[in-house]
Formats: sequence, structure tokens, C-alpha cells
Amino acid sequence: MNLKKYFVRALHRLQKGPGYTYKELLVWYCDNTNTHGPKRIIKEGPKKKFMWFFLTLLFASLVFWQWGILINTYLSYNVTSSLSIGFKTMKFPAVTVCNASPFKYSEVKHLLKELDRLIEAALERILQPTPGNSSENTSPPLDLQLWHQIPLVLIDEHDKDNPVILDIFESNQAAGANQTAAGNRTGWGSHLPALCPQCSHQGSDNCTYRNFTSAAQAVTEWYILQSTSILSKVPLQERIRMGYQAEDMILACLYGAEPCNYKNFTQIYHPDHGNCYIFNWGMDEEALNSSNPGAEFGLKLILDISQQDYIPYLSSAAGARLMLHQQKSFPFLKDQGIYAMAGTETSIGVLVDELERMGYPYSDCTMNGSDVPVKNLYSQYNTSYSIQACLRSCFQNDMVELCGCGHYMFPLPEGVNYCNNEDNPGWAYCYSSLRSSIKHRQICIDSCKETCNDTQYKMTISMADWPSEASEDWIFHILSYERDMSTNVTLDR
Repeated sequence: MNLKKYFVRALHRLQKGPGYTYKELLVWYCDNTNTHGPKRIIKEGPKKKFMWFFLTLLFASLVFWQWGILINTYLSYNVTSSLSIGFKTMKFPAVTVCNASPFKYSEVKHLLKELDRLIEAALERILQPTPGNSSENTSPPLDLQLWHQIPLVLIDEHDKDNPVILDIFESNQAAGANQTAAGNRTGWGSHLPALCPQCSHQGSDNCTYRNFTSAAQAVTEWYILQSTSILSKVPLQERIRMGYQAEDMILACLYGAEPCNYKNFTQIYHPDHGNCYIFNWGMDEEALNSSNPGAEFGLKLILDISQQDYIPYLSSAAGARLMLHQQKSFPFLKDQGIYAMAGTETSIGVLVDELERMGYPYSDCTMNGSDVPVKNLYSQYNTSYSIQACLRSCFQNDMVELCGCGHYMFPLPEGVNYCNNEDNPGWAYCYSSLRSSIKHRQICIDSCKETCNDTQYKMTISMADWPSEASEDWIFHILSYERDMSTNVTLDR
């Protein structure tokens, strides 16, 4: 009832106004308002009127400016971050363990036999680049039909004006104008020779060159590309069989005061490292809890990497690859993993950061990836969404669309095959062009989103020789006996 009376009185006061023109309404407002500026603008003399007009305009501008800042701050949806540090019972992370070498050389030697002969010939040519200095080769001739899909060349640029381009697998050296043309197209480094692989089957005008300052790097990269073509045609189950098995790799296991063994690990195939084994990879409600800090309450493992059976040209590092991550998340060891050296005891201290981001309109994060326009190819592993999985899925989808096949290092969409030299002669060129494309990379970055809830594990690593010289003999005897019932020492540092 009081509200009705108030509106009636307000209406009557408006009806008693001076008129309906804008000028009359403005004068009426200035004459009746209780703010000082407008009233004095119409009542004071010319000089004071100008001063009061200036002051009124100035302070009105300041008020509107402050209102703008306040509204803009509200619409930006700013949040306050809170940080708490302490000890509490928490879920023990999933721990992924892999070997640095994806396969046993004894199991894949028959597949890589021709490639190994070729790389041995290449190394001999690199060390003896002049054909006349090469030793007589009595082995069967090399079949270069498929290997020329990704040529390997040596650039000697001691003569800046006329650099020498030497195809590693050809007996004759390029000369004259061809050298200079190839040199201009290649763009080599300043002093050292460079090895430049990758050229498509469509001709020298459709090439991409990767320069290296060391033959060791170039040969390794070239070998990886060629072995990828070979292994991509091997069925998954066969690749799993050729890798390192859990019972051979995990010699001893202890979690807190409870014994464990290789049966407590979940096997997953990783393209970079072959068979990987994950401890505590169950769902959140199945995850093990850790209530005490310190090594005595963590996971202890004794691993045998069997590096005497490594593929010599595929992996130049020896050790175990480790990663800590959330339950049911795919382990991207190349990005976040660490190496544990052979012959050492590696102690890892862990600091856990749990991030909780607020969703729209505060940030553009995603809860489970359902609102991301990229099909998650890693969902076939029954794993949760992550930005790493999204970026790799985006790259593989682009690879399939542009190259007609998928890269061996990433999961495949349904109905697509992995790239290889026989079925996809120009795949290496297409892959290299796509990998170096800033445009495609930016499209994937813009399409993928961070997760709203994320857990990061920051590790502190220390190492010591293991076993010590005093205990080496008895430890290797016991471990050898437990592994294969052998009374002889079959393990070494």
C-alpha cells in the first residue's frame, strides 16, 4: 500500500514539471536536484557557471570511469586462488614402468635384418666417404627399392661455393651444378656436415630436408622412420609378444609393508616403449591410499632391463622409463616420464599439486572432453581425457585426412591402416610437412582444452650405485636364481 502511494506522488510531481521540451526538463532537473554542481550551473554568474560546469563534468567522468571498471571486473569473472600445504591421506598415484627399448632384438632381428645391413653399409660409407677407400663388401647386394623413399645424404661444405652432396647409398658422388642446386635447396649448417633425410616419391621438387650436425642423430632418425614402416605392418599381439614381459622385467616388488609382484601390474602397449606396466591403475575408488610420507611407505621395485638384448640402432639410451600419473589416464612418457639408470638405485620424492579450475564463464576448461571438437582416439584404452591425448588425436586425424594413413606412434581411427613404405610411398614427406606446419599445430591447440580438474606430480630424484661392490655378488646370485632357477649369475649391472 505504501509503495502505491509513493508511485502516485512521484507521478504527480512529474506532472507538475515545467513542460515537455528537453531544455525545460534539463533546467527543471538542475533547479530541483540536491547535487551541488547542476544547481549552481544555472544560478551562478558566467565565471562561476563555467567553473562549476568544468568541475561537474570532471567528477561525472570519474564516476562513470569507476563504474566502467567495476562492471568490467564483474564481467571478467575473476577468481581468487587458494593454496593449502599439508599432510593428509591421499590416493597413491598410478606408476608406469617401461623399458627404454620397445622390443627384444632377438625377437625382431628377422624383421630388421635387411634394414640393419643397410645401416651398417651407411655407417661404413660415412666413415669412409670416398668410394675408393671402402673395403670390399662380400655380402649380398642391398635392395634399395624401398629405402629410397627416405634418402639419406651427407653434405660436405668445406667448399662454400661448391659443396659436395653424397648420397650414402649411391656409389657415385654428385658433382658440379647439381651439387650447388641441391645445396641451395638444402640450407645446411655453417661448418659441420649435415645429414638430411626425407623426400617424397614424387621427385626432388617435392622434398623436405632435416639437417643434423651429427651423423649419429641423422642415422638414428632415419632408422626410426624405416623401422616404423616395417613394424607398422606387424599385428599388435605379435608386437606385444616381441616386447619385454612383466615376469622378466619386474624381479621384485614391495608396496609399503605388503609384497607385490608382476601380477599386480596392468599391461599396456606403448608405441615408443613397447610393453609398459602400470601399478595401481584402477578406478578412483579402487586406488591404493597413502597415509604416511617417506620411502618406507611407497613402492619399491627391482627391474631387469636386459640391455644386452637392445636394438642397437633404435635406442641409444639404456634404462627404465618411469612416470607418475592419475588413475585411468594414459601415460605420455615422452613428455612427462623420467629415466632410471641401470646399475643405480633411484629414489623419487613426490610433491602433489591438485588443480581445480572453474568452468565457463571463468575459464575454457572441460570436465571430460565431451565438449571438445576432436575425437579422442585414446578412449579405446579406456582412459580419461587429457590435453595431451587431444593434441595427439588431432594430429593423427589430420594425418589420416592429408596422408591417407595413420602414424605408428598414435592410435588409429576405425578403418584406417598405419603408414608404410610399400602402401604409402610418400608418407614420410607428408608426415614431416604436417609436423612442421604451424597452421595445423595452432588449429589443434585452439581445438583442445585443459581439464578442469588436474593432478600434477613434481618429482625430486636422487641416485646411488646399486648394488654396492661388497653386496654385488650375493644379490646377483639370489636374483638370478629367483628368476630362472640358475645357480650361475645371469644378471649384471
